[in-house]
Amino acid sequence: MTAYRRNFLPGGCFFFTVNLAERRLALLTDHIGLLRTVFRETHRRHPFTIDAIVVLPDHLHTVWTLPEGDADFAMRWQLIKSTFSRGLARNERISPSRAAKGERGIWQRRYWEHTIRDETDFARHVDYVHINPVKHGLVDRVRDWAPSSFHRHIKLGNYPADWAGDQSDDGRDFGERG
Repeated sequence: MTAYRRNFLPGGCFFFTVNLAERRLALLTDHIGLLRTVFRETHRRHPFTIDAIVVLPDHLHTVWTLPEGDADFAMRWQLIKSTFSRGLARNERISPSRAAKGERGIWQRRYWEHTIRDETDFARHVDYVHINPVKHGLVDRVRDWAPSSFHRHIKLGNYPADWAGDQSDDGRDFGERG
């Protein structure tokens, strides 16, 4: 088995991508209320700052800053994923390997994590989070996607409401595989 190495940096800032196991499903947006509740409860028990977040139907991107002296983002993700899963009906397809381990089939087992290196890296990842619904063709304008911290960032003055413009006439080939 591959040995995954995580950079557990106390008080660090991290970018994450977390995917559903079945990428054709829309569980995250269909159950956005449950997901918000799970995030709030995890945050209440184990504080962290959500610097940016976007929830798409089958995956989410977020930038977190952990409290000083705390590096345990893995425990937070375990709580978020397991609590969200417990809130859903048991009707997903479960592979034999997951069934043998008593696992649900909601989430991909792993997630992508990147340690934010500096302010430029932070800004690029926050921009990436917010542009993602446009990138995936879900909306033509960033402001039109509701489950996003973009709206909070507008109120804070970090972005103008028309940031990234209207992509309805532009191609959506952002270099990502379909």
